[in-house]
Amino acid sequence: MGFERLANNVGLFVRGNEQVVRLALVCLFSEGHLLIEGVPGVAKTSLAKAIACSIKGMTQGRIQFTPDLLPADVTGSRVFRQRSEEFVFEAGPVFSNILLGDEINRASPKTQSALLEVMAERQVTTDGVTRPVPEPFMCVATQNPIEHQGTYPLPEAQIDRFMMMLRMGYPGGGHEVDVVRGGIARRTPQEVVEPVLDKDQVRRMIELARAVHVSESVLRYVVDLTAATRDGDPRIRLGVSPRGSIALATAAQTYAAAAGGDFVSPKHVKDVAPAVLGHRLLLTPDAVADGRTGADLVAEVVGRVVPPDDVDRRAEPGG
Repeated sequence: MGFERLANNVGLFVRGNEQVVRLALVCLFSEGHLLIEGVPGVAKTSLAKAIACSIKGMTQGRIQFTPDLLPADVTGSRVFRQRSEEFVFEAGPVFSNILLGDEINRASPKTQSALLEVMAERQVTTDGVTRPVPEPFMCVATQNPIEHQGTYPLPEAQIDRFMMMLRMGYPGGGHEVDVVRGGIARRTPQEVVEPVLDKDQVRRMIELARAVHVSESVLRYVVDLTAATRDGDPRIRLGVSPRGSIALATAAQTYAAAAGGDFVSPKHVKDVAPAVLGHRLLLTPDAVADGRTGADLVAEVVGRVVPPDDVDRRAEPGG
């Protein structure tokens, strides 16, 4: 299966974070956006680059976010061509299939907001002209959770546009030996990772994921989970919006397709729920001080909401 080939290929370069790799690919085939959090040096940037290098024909754009970055540096702008004596639009890095936004929380809110339109609508409007970005399109942003000086936390409205937020940890001891061995060889992802899929295959896999059947009982279960985050838990200031419900159902579809299934089960929903819903919760200061995370509280919600036992396993008509 194409999903497994791609996961194995990316895993050759990103060691010791197999589940993170799989969920990142679920995000890709769900046409969602991904926020990766982790301390420096755990291959956050390398994950995005390895995914792009594994797919033939996928263009890459990269933005190194800094406090002096301007919105036009993201979207592009019109420049005057002296030879032709006319203004011409020069596309920014956002016009690519996979856009890597490195250390996104180092840019000012004004520059961060330059991504809002393209993340929601796959288009960019500059100077009154709207231009579509290439399809498929995925924004992969990284941020460092331990540095606060000179950073601008993403507003809730922008965090909500990321389908998933994944935390990358240190690789296990055995995997770290492989990482060090590869590192001293001074290789880059482009040299290590060979393409195993092409863009057309990615499009077909996206369509296959969309065709996975989601029964009414599973849809109700998805809504029950998100509604449970709004039921007055004193540790939660703001629960999950309907956008989160849509993201959870979509990610569960792709997760089921990746496992070779043709219908979504409650287990598929449970497996992706912390990554899809955790970053959408706004916790109280007391909960944060106690060391709780959104993913922790989502896991509690998953534990207490009763899943359906009458899942309709039939494929959609014509599917």
